Amino acid sequence: MSQGQVTTREVLAARFAQQRAAGTLGRVVLANGCFDLLHVGHLRYLAEARSHGDCLVVAVNTDASVRGLKGEGRPVVPYEERAELLAGLWPVDFVVPFDEPDLELTLRALLPAVHTKGTDYTADTVPEAPVDRELGIEIAICGDVKTRSTTALLAASQPAPNPEGPD
Repeated sequence: MSQGQVTTREVLAARFAQQRAAGTLGRVVLANGCFDLLHVGHLRYLAEARSHGDCLVVAVNTDASVRGLKGEGRPVVPYEERAELLAGLWPVDFVVPFDEPDLELTLRALLPAVHTKGTDYTADTVPEAPVDRELGIEIAICGDVKTRSTTALLAASQPAPNPEGPD
């Protein structure tokens, strides 16, 4: 498979509109997340998401958006590097940034057939479910049970406190 492409929502929306008009656009799947430190849970999520269609678009939170969600010190990896890493994964066709608190603008612009979320959601708890329903977008919950996270990886990488106090 070829490497995915990092682009913008606007450029991709225009491309998809042309392909829809020509009848050449396959089934588009949209996944999203911060993807701060890539781990096997991310790959499993993206692989299952890709199985729902012909083209996988991954919307990635910008650095400012990650900071707003996760706090100071995050992201560990800047957007440009996170996007490049994701584009290099076999399931991913396109990577686009998003800065908003939810995916409504991205969903409206790209009009995917399927919107995927990880197993920490249900079809009823997906924040954009009302928009998905309005636009006729299928919701698919993908990936393995969420036992891995960047936050947990970062916590595990911190040295254990010395019970005898500082050296």
